[in-house]
Amino acid sequence: MTTTRSRSLPLFLLLLASVPASAESPRERIVADLASQARAADPGFAGFSAARGAAFYKARPRGGKPDTPGCDTCHGATPQTSGQTRAGKPIEPMAVSKVADRYADPEKVNKWFGRNCESVLGRECTPREKGDFLSYMLSQ
Repeated sequence: MTTTRSRSLPLFLLLLASVPASAESPRERIVADLASQARAADPGFAGFSAARGAAFYKARPRGGKPDTPGCDTCHGATPQTSGQTRAGKPIEPMAVSKVADRYADPEKVNKWFGRNCESVLGRECTPREKGDFLSYMLSQ
């Protein structure tokens, strides 16, 4: 005689096996997705660099709009400082240490990379540029 409990045990084990051993945070998933994209674009990709991300944040001129020659134009001199849009609206600091939920929503991350890369660079950011930038921001 089989009990309901014994019949549902295999289903429970199957469901348990489908759950990742260590669930990734939304930020970890975003970075992992960017790493996959970077590897697809460049088989020699060896990982993201916070140092490259810092250089990316501070570099100028870029080739985008003249009034947004660099990330720090709107976002502040450092990721820990607040910034201001061209329309005068405040922008919270970019550093995760200052704004805990920064970079936790993949849709927002994609939206802002799309807008800001076009504005600053005049083109879409590469997966490596995005990953380097996030590595820098997550380290701040």
